[in-house]
Amino acid sequence: MGFCVCGGAMLNCSFGMAPSTLNVLPKNKVASNMPIANIMDNVPMVNVPPFGMCTSMANPQVAAATAAALGVLTPMPCVPVLTAPWAPGSPTVLIGNMPALNQSSKLMCAWAGVIQIANPGTTNIQVP
Repeated sequence: MGFCVCGGAMLNCSFGMAPSTLNVLPKNKVASNMPIANIMDNVPMVNVPPFGMCTSMANPQVAAATAAALGVLTPMPCVPVLTAPWAPGSPTVLIGNMPALNQSSKLMCAWAGVIQIANPGTTNIQVP
């Protein structure tokens, strides 16, 4: 069993240069003083802040800057582009009528990055 993810969880992106923190709006407040996340907490800049600089060549800004630098990889500011919810979540535990987010869930960025949960923010609520 994995742990449930709450607001303040630490996130990493495979192409980001810095960690980020998951922001969960208080609408999903359940049985604790911290809001618990569900799979729909995937809104860029609201729930998922930037990861510093982006190094993905799939990102048009990085590709353009790298081309301008004659092929030398040139990171550009991260702006997550998230088109789908977190997957897989925990289908047996619902938070706000949506599957709860667990620490093994992943989120895909349109620029080929894989966003993972490095620290779920809690160690006392387990979900399958």
